[in-house]
Amino acid sequence: MIHEVDEALRRLLDESGLAASGIEVVFDAPTSDWAARRSAPTVCVFLYDIREDNTRRGSSGGEVYDEDGFVVARRSPARWFWLTYLVTAWAGRPQDEHRLLSQVLGTLVATDTLPPRLLTGSLAELGLIVGLDAGGTGLDAPAASDVWSALGGELKPSLGVRVRAPLGGIQQVAAPPVTEGVVVRSVPRAEPDEPESARRLRYTGVSDPGSDGFGGSRERRPAPARRRRGDRQP
Repeated sequence: MIHEVDEALRRLLDESGLAASGIEVVFDAPTSDWAARRSAPTVCVFLYDIREDNTRRGSSGGEVYDEDGFVVARRSPARWFWLTYLVTAWAGRPQDEHRLLSQVLGTLVATDTLPPRLLTGSLAELGLIVGLDAGGTGLDAPAASDVWSALGGELKPSLGVRVRAPLGGIQQVAAPPVTEGVVVRSVPRAEPDEPESARRLRYTGVSDPGSDGFGGSRERRPAPARRRRGDRQP
């Protein structure tokens, strides 16, 4: 998912005119050694913080269908993460860097969500909205000055960009659909001369149903005589 967000940001910045101007978009760490090797105008988009957005954690998953419309797998719920980037412009003069950074800022602040045409891989497959917030900082992300100090580089103007993207859940293969009905097969008796055994349902203590069946073996009591109106019971 992370590399797919990188690709979407690169495509977004290239469409803003950077590619036409010959300006490269890279995702390297802007260390002092990297800055010394740079020789052309460059926009550096450095990812330095990844944190889960617990407010978007869900409990319902999804289903994956094949070409015939049958369920072939079930996917657990997606997890959402904040990806925080440090965007800087590198050129021969500070004025050129500021002009380049201004162009990048204008593109990012005008984009609240990454367009679907820029998404690839799992992001395109999930079809969920990938949000983008430019100009701010992460909720608990390190400050830009701390990042520069950790990189060992010289502090310079930078733009904080956050992207909220989903990480697809784990897919579990589903059992194939049932295409045949229930089949009942009878097994021949092993001993043809063996007396036939009767199946007893509710009658207990009866060894043989006899010719009249189970009902004929039960003792029937005569029905009580009907009393006429006015008769007293002794």
